[in-house]
Amino acid sequence: GMECALSLPGGSPPAVSVCDLILASARSRLLCCCDLFQVENCRSLAVFRSAAAIGRESLLSRKRPFVGRCCHVCSPLSRFFNASIPSLGLRNVIYINETHTRYRGWLARRLCYVLFVQDRDVHRDMFPRNVIENVLNNTRVQKAIVETVVQRMPVECIVQPDSKALCKEKRKARGVLQQMVSNISPAIIRLTGWVLLKLFNGFFWSIQIHKGQLEMVKKAASENAPLVFLPVHKSHIDYLLLTFILFCHNIKAPHIAAGNNLNLPIFSTLIRKLGGFFIRRKLDVSEDGQKDVLYRSVLRVYIEELLRQHQFLEIFVEGTRSRSGKPYAPRTGLLSIVVDSLYANAVSDIMVIPVGISYDRIIEGNYNSEQLGKPKKKESLWGALQGVVRMLRKNFGCVRVDFGQPFSVKLTLLCLSSPNSVMSSILCLNRPSFELREPEVDMMMNSIDCSDEQYRRQVISNIAAHALFTASKCSAVMSTHIVACLLLYRHRQGVNLSKLVEDFFCMKEVVLAHDFDLGFSGNSEDVVMHALHLLGDCVNVRSSRRNSEFFIAPATTIPALFELNYYSNGILQVFLAEAVLACSLCAALKHSATDPAHVASEGTVSQERLIRTAASLSHLLSNDVTVALPCQAVHQALHDAVGKFIQYGILMVAEEDLSPSPTEETWASKYPDGLSWRSDEEDDSDYGEEQRDRYLKVSQSQEHKEFIVFLHRLLGPLLEAYFSAAVFVHSFSAPVEETEYVNTFHKYLLSRTEKKIAVFGESPTNKVEFWFMLIVFKEVQRNNKAVLELSNTFLPLINRQKLLEYILHFNIL
Repeated sequence: GMECALSLPGGSPPAVSVCDLILASARSRLLCCCDLFQVENCRSLAVFRSAAAIGRESLLSRKRPFVGRCCHVCSPLSRFFNASIPSLGLRNVIYINETHTRYRGWLARRLCYVLFVQDRDVHRDMFPRNVIENVLNNTRVQKAIVETVVQRMPVECIVQPDSKALCKEKRKARGVLQQMVSNISPAIIRLTGWVLLKLFNGFFWSIQIHKGQLEMVKKAASENAPLVFLPVHKSHIDYLLLTFILFCHNIKAPHIAAGNNLNLPIFSTLIRKLGGFFIRRKLDVSEDGQKDVLYRSVLRVYIEELLRQHQFLEIFVEGTRSRSGKPYAPRTGLLSIVVDSLYANAVSDIMVIPVGISYDRIIEGNYNSEQLGKPKKKESLWGALQGVVRMLRKNFGCVRVDFGQPFSVKLTLLCLSSPNSVMSSILCLNRPSFELREPEVDMMMNSIDCSDEQYRRQVISNIAAHALFTASKCSAVMSTHIVACLLLYRHRQGVNLSKLVEDFFCMKEVVLAHDFDLGFSGNSEDVVMHALHLLGDCVNVRSSRRNSEFFIAPATTIPALFELNYYSNGILQVFLAEAVLACSLCAALKHSATDPAHVASEGTVSQERLIRTAASLSHLLSNDVTVALPCQAVHQALHDAVGKFIQYGILMVAEEDLSPSPTEETWASKYPDGLSWRSDEEDDSDYGEEQRDRYLKVSQSQEHKEFIVFLHRLLGPLLEAYFSAAVFVHSFSAPVEETEYVNTFHKYLLSRTEKKIAVFGESPTNKVEFWFMLIVFKEVQRNNKAVLELSNTFLPLINRQKLLEYILHFNIL
């Protein structure tokens, strides 16, 4: 571990500022991200139990959970994992001294950064050659050039394309490629590595990685297959962070797919030298809005050429930085090109590595301006320089980067194409040294029919969803995440410092019990003060004259609520399935109160009804949150959550119903067009004839009731946003342009918050208008403009009323 003293800003702080709280314990020391986290063994879910009764945090030295294991259904072969890897512990990447170099002595201690960078294994032969010529001479690009020329020629001239037009199109293809390609420079990488060591030590306390996870990446890098890193995208610093970590561990820099909005003077040259290549935000569309076959072909062949030369790639499948703290739905444009290169036999296999990144505080500070409806600021060189200056003036706490277990795209494709899970057993064959290029595997790979475009899209979507889900699940929970969550959804009216520390201590135990890792460790009081210091103006700290106790409450301004919600969403994935179940439990109990036929006694609910209700809710929210992997039935994930509730004592088995489980009518069956939130995989066959229902009784314990309310509140902002959207479309009648709808609806959400109508002022951070555009509306073209009209299902007012009632059923209004 590494001991870090709390750094305090200069000057005399106000009497009731967060700095007072930190100055009150200035002698305390924060132990950041050590290998072991000392916690009390917590088997029950008494999350908010008093730690004071315990007396002190017991020292059991329980090891952190090892996160990032890949799906064993779709990726059955664990070639890069062994039992010793989890015990390798954590390392602070930016902590460099003479022991990390080959030299010793006074001079080595002062030049350790230079010596360390100079010792890194990076040279020109590691990177591709003749890329531009190889791409332009490729048959696919040549055909795209001819096709583009032919499309622009009159029908009578198609027999023989004009040679001048062909030459012009070839020059255009070369220009497109030259604007796109990266040009990695080992010297620039070394120089940037030295600069980043200086900068990162200036505004980060630590950048932690797990040495066992890096060991798996190194093993995968030594294989005869290119690596594709799929990280979550939270900050602009993500680009540099991953390249820097790989550079420090002698793994060659990946080629990074960057949006052309970052193609700025000077800055773009640096990005290219570090491995970035620029792509359009919409791959198939040119600047004039027409389909651009040439651009797509050039990009596809360029990526295939990189993979053929065994270069590594870094792709942000979300497409943009998350503005809410939750991962966005994956966009599979670039990933589809990567998978198609495997189908085309350009490479023998591809290894995918999900990457989770967690920040105590992002360098952008917040995304409040965009959340408040203001247009996104266009990137500029001057803005980038201003951002660097701002970063140097602040400290952003700790960063944690987690690498998921590498998994083979080839084996995943074989498993996904199999009609059942028997393929996993066939592929493993109990052989630890299984070679991917064995004839039988190649034969099975060639037998996959990729001509079905819908099937191909589904497979690629599943791979993206697997990677993003794993990256999100292996992302560490930071101290700011827990503190923000407690202040918003446990102590929204404020809390004393001692109580906040108690709840923080219990919450971190529960996070570990859910097999999520923490990006911090140390004394709970010191860590809480560290988090409050980083949250800054988002929290209000007051001191009482009667005693020295500090009272802490979340700020009530809209920007503060938005920012707290962003960091609170960092812990949402930990409790997501249980939160969906808690909302469904409250809804089921409400329904039982009015429908005695489905309940045995007061406070009792049918387990089958509860799971079906929760599955329906999870599909309703599927565009914003993901409860389970694509290969896992949502019913099964929710059934496991019910089992946890029973284990914790929140639910108790009241009685067994020995009669066959009745088939109950779901809300979706009431609609004439068959609208349903259930997926195709979850039908009545999931509950066989031998499946017996049982009734569950809710615990009347105060701590269990508080925990259910806490879980319900976690989804409160999202549910309120859906409810507001349903109210908004309830009186909708006239067709409207898409942009006008989005702007009007967002203003409507903000007005609810400003007028104090909304229970959760942070609900406008959820961009649910796009989900409603897919479900409630249909898009039609009028005068070359996209216009939204109500779909046939929701054209009748009664169906919009049912939608409103259904969402209100789960709300905590």
